[in-house]
Amino acid sequence: MESENELGEYLRARRAMTPPGAVGFPDDASRRVPGLRRDEVALLAGVSTDYYIRLEQGRERHPSEQVLQAIARALRLDDAAAAHLFRLGLPVLGPSVPPTTTVGPELLRLMNGMHDVPAFVVGSAQDVLAANAMARELYRGFARYDNLLRMIFLDPFAREFYGDWDKAARIAVSNLRASSSQFPGDERIERVVGELSVRSPAFAALWARYEVRPRTHEDKHFHHPRVGELHLHFEALAVTSAPGQHLSVYSAAPGSAGADGLALLRRLAEQNAASAEAAEDTGADDTMKATKAMKAMTEEGNLRP
Repeated sequence: MESENELGEYLRARRAMTPPGAVGFPDDASRRVPGLRRDEVALLAGVSTDYYIRLEQGRERHPSEQVLQAIARALRLDDAAAAHLFRLGLPVLGPSVPPTTTVGPELLRLMNGMHDVPAFVVGSAQDVLAANAMARELYRGFARYDNLLRMIFLDPFAREFYGDWDKAARIAVSNLRASSSQFPGDERIERVVGELSVRSPAFAALWARYEVRPRTHEDKHFHHPRVGELHLHFEALAVTSAPGQHLSVYSAAPGSAGADGLALLRRLAEQNAASAEAAEDTGADDTMKATKAMKAMTEEGNLRP
């Protein structure tokens, strides 16, 4: 899904998102384009307008580190967005470490040992690689609990589930952008972007904004169909032994309404687990009874003259 001039597309998108007033230029109705003009970025970065135009058009492919630093300052890029700019402008030669999609047994044991909070492991493309019982209960209203981006943009339940769907969508897309910057050319990320770009205009519009921001922590608001309102804190912990994987955990302050909601969520998860176990036992008993009946019929048939 990467274009031949991704650096130019990124610069154009970020330029359009930079308010002129934030960098000292008048912001009036006479402007014909959103954000900054190319000559204004060039002036702020200390380069010629012609050179900056060639950068955006893809005719200049080898900017120096100093030029990229100046452009990052001109566009008011934060650390994550500036790192993406450098990845595009100064590509590193040689093989990169691919993301890991298999969850190790030690991480699974740690995740499943978290009985009081929802915890799950996601990969570089935001695929849900593993989840504990509380996480599965938290997301039970979705048709499939498989990829967070697909769930947000393609499952109608997401509009009910997220207290602020627009915010959740923006954060998810900018997080995927950050992941694509860390793992350029990753096939799974490209497939997710390709599918969602075709099937969701909302995703395509947000992806075109080129916002890069890894999701590390935030406060979340959910409308759970059985628990009700849930205000939880989210932390994403990078798994250093498995590139691309994050252990995602929701928690709540002791004594808060969120903590009460998590306690109810745990009871629901335990009830579902008990029901599933009972159904499994019933199925095993039925199988055993059927086996015994078949055996008895066979023995009876063998005894007949």
